[in-house]
Amino acid sequence: MLIYVPVPLSRVQPGRALPVDIRTPDGRLLLRRGQKLQSEAHRDMLANHQACMTETDAQAWQRALDRQMRSMRQQGMDMTAIANMPMPEEILDTDYLEGSAVEGGWLDLQEILRGLLYQGAQASTPLPRLQGLEQKAFKLLSLDADECLFVLFQALPDLELGYCATHALLSGVVSTLTAAKLALPMSSRMLLMRSALVMNIGMARPQDHLARQLKAPSPAQRELITAHPPTSVDILRGFGVQDDEWLDAVHWHHAPQGVVGDGDQQVTVQLLHLADILVAKMAPRLSRPAISAFGAAKSLVLEANSQTRQQRVAMASVLGFYPPGTYVQLANGEVAVVVARGEKATTPHVASLINAKGMPLSAYVYRDTRQMDHSVRMPLAANQVNVLVNLERIRRLRQQHGV
Repeated sequence: MLIYVPVPLSRVQPGRALPVDIRTPDGRLLLRRGQKLQSEAHRDMLANHQACMTETDAQAWQRALDRQMRSMRQQGMDMTAIANMPMPEEILDTDYLEGSAVEGGWLDLQEILRGLLYQGAQASTPLPRLQGLEQKAFKLLSLDADECLFVLFQALPDLELGYCATHALLSGVVSTLTAAKLALPMSSRMLLMRSALVMNIGMARPQDHLARQLKAPSPAQRELITAHPPTSVDILRGFGVQDDEWLDAVHWHHAPQGVVGDGDQQVTVQLLHLADILVAKMAPRLSRPAISAFGAAKSLVLEANSQTRQQRVAMASVLGFYPPGTYVQLANGEVAVVVARGEKATTPHVASLINAKGMPLSAYVYRDTRQMDHSVRMPLAANQVNVLVNLERIRRLRQQHGV
């Protein structure tokens, strides 16, 4: 039996050919692929007939759009313009892939997720896309959690990448790793990742705008921040989500005390809430500097009460004081990037990038922070380090030193 899904008519431009057959919900043909949308009135007519397409066509059309958006991003096109791009006229054979597989690494996930979050309620076939993102995130996380943290913490200060998607992925990773440390069931870990990806879909564009504006949020913006959880829930319901645990996690991620459920569910939403706050504190804004990971971890523990202490301590220990991807100054004056977590929160594995005289090193140098001369003196903000870090070189260094 064919499954039909709505056509995103608002993203189809008049005069452009349609690469899919357009039908009514009961399968009657309205427009054959290759025909054009003639006018706004024609669009309204299709809307009145509840224009649909097969789920297979919808997924392939969305992949074609994702591919086009990635190409525009690589060419340096403005992010707002990319997010407002109309649906493409052409679907390649390679866009007709089975399942919801997502290829690439963390930054590819970030780009795909950003597009989905920007599209919001207008997103086409969002649930298979979210499923693909969730599955790929878990696969990458299981392969190398330190590299995951490294890539996302390196991306966090880059506001041009789109803060909303980086925040979502990093919140999902931090909360999921903490849930694993607390031995929560896999169902809770999957719920955390799934919820983190979309908890802010109700304010994705404003979230990115807020990160780049020079002044503090206005009263209207603060109201939007407060009101976005139920907006996100409404969007998810529009996608067809009926999972009450998922909807509750998104609805209560700012106020976990409102959750009515068993112990695991309450802990799960509390972890999502803590990760959301923690990542926000560590993310820079043009209006204020970021709090160091050390300061954020310290505040996690100091603000604990009897109900949240276990979760807060677990989250702080999962990250350590100096998470992969962040920068530190060593006792010998060198500037280093953290490449992996160490045995203790205070002894991460690092690669020195800049010598004590402030000159970039020609080759990354592994340092053992358990040694006095190479111990961590203090954390550094990303804007204090004017060196681009090469992930492949970091991978080779980690492999050479077995970390």
